[in-house]
Amino acid sequence: MASDFEAFEAQLRETNDRINARTGRPLLMAIIAGLILGGMLLLSLLLVKALFMLFAGVLIGVSTYELASALRRSGRDIPRIPLVVVSLALVPAAFFWGGLGQWLAFIGAIVVVTAWRLVEVAPASRRVERNALMRDLGGGLFVLAYVGFLASFTVLLTAQDGGQWWTLSFLIVVVATDTGAYASGLAFGRHPMAPTISPKKSWEGFAGSGLVAIVAGVLCALFLLGQPWWVGVVLGLTMLATGTMGDLLESLVKRDLGIKDIGTLLPGHGGFLDRLDSAIPSGVAAFGLFLVFT
Repeated sequence: MASDFEAFEAQLRETNDRINARTGRPLLMAIIAGLILGGMLLLSLLLVKALFMLFAGVLIGVSTYELASALRRSGRDIPRIPLVVVSLALVPAAFFWGGLGQWLAFIGAIVVVTAWRLVEVAPASRRVERNALMRDLGGGLFVLAYVGFLASFTVLLTAQDGGQWWTLSFLIVVVATDTGAYASGLAFGRHPMAPTISPKKSWEGFAGSGLVAIVAGVLCALFLLGQPWWVGVVLGLTMLATGTMGDLLESLVKRDLGIKDIGTLLPGHGGFLDRLDSAIPSGVAAFGLFLVFT
């Protein structure tokens, strides 16, 4: 009995090692981290909607810090703490004051981040070349727009009447799409989709994710949103497109910076932004669908 168990354990470990080598990540740790995040998300959406502000604020703040730190390591002098503060300000602005508050906070954030860097280099002893200053300013604005502003659309969506169900639905579709791509790519992946950007993505994985996205979208439309089935098809295909683009965009950023992961806080996932790359642009599209269909 003991020898059979040891043989089974060895076979399981060997299989897990093969999967990890194929995907480049420890699968078990990734699943555990994903379940913890998913549980916290459900609690924030279904118990007290305002709790989602806290949940989103933590994700946005940490992701902003991760990306700003990665850009700093590449040689861009980006003020991390001011970026985190102004990105966090977008969360209550979008939740309490809607689209107008979101845009005003974003414009104010641009002014603060730009002015902060200009003041830093004002003394003669801290002057930098014009091209370097432009890279610093551009990097800071990129972090602000990519993480803080785009992610605030999910907060804006959640704050709407019934918006929490749309947030839950689009996140379900995004997670299902990622899982479908992972499983089908692992089983059938042969033809690289974008080998210079993300070598592990395959067209077979994309096809599998498309099928799963449509099924998940239809189920969410019927049972969570009270919408006809074809709205679920639109939701699924839209999340497939935005999620894939978000994933490829983050892969392009990481490739440009010469790193594997933006951060290291989540076991099996890298950083928070590595986990949210598909969801951030998908929230913008989901808010658009919400406006159209409700």
